[in-house]
Order: sequence, then C-alpha cells, then structure tokens
Amino acid sequence: MGLDKDTASARISRYESESMAISLESLFSLADALQVPAAYLLASSAAMADAILLIGDESEVQQARLAQVLAALASLPAVRRKALLEEILGKPGI
Repeated sequence: MGLDKDTASARISRYESESMAISLESLFSLADALQVPAAYLLASSAAMADAILLIGDESEVQQARLAQVLAALASLPAVRRKALLEEILGKPGI
C-alpha cells in the first residue's frame, strides 16, 4: 500500500480493532497488495470469503454462470437442495 512496515502494521491493527475505518481507496489498495478481490476483505464469514476467492478466479462468463447455478440452488426447497448437495459432494449437505 506504499507504507513502511511499522506504519502499515499499526494501521491494520486499528482497522482490526475497529478504532479506524478503512477508506475505499485503501481497501482496494490492500486487496491489490494481497492479490484478492476487494469483496474478499468485506466477506461476513470464512465460507463467503472462500466462495469469493473461488468465483473470482473464473472468467466473467463463468462467474455469471456460477451465479446462476447458486441462484438456482438457493431457490430449491431445502430437502431437494440437501439431497442434491449430498449427491454432488458425497456427504451430508446443508
């Protein structure tokens, strides 16, 4: 992000403790430095962050297709979704 190690460490610590908010410009710079999508840094859970990384590695066409698949999966009744996930993953679904 263009900061020396000590300054960057202190700033990140303040972001983590929520005593300082990160600007969008800094968020995008941090994401670029970490080579992750900015959305990854904003994910509300580890699973969401994992999904963002996986989808982010795909082409735009494939990202759109995967978004359609997720939407279709989410719209299924819970019992059908669970059975389909068990079939795909080979273990109990959620």
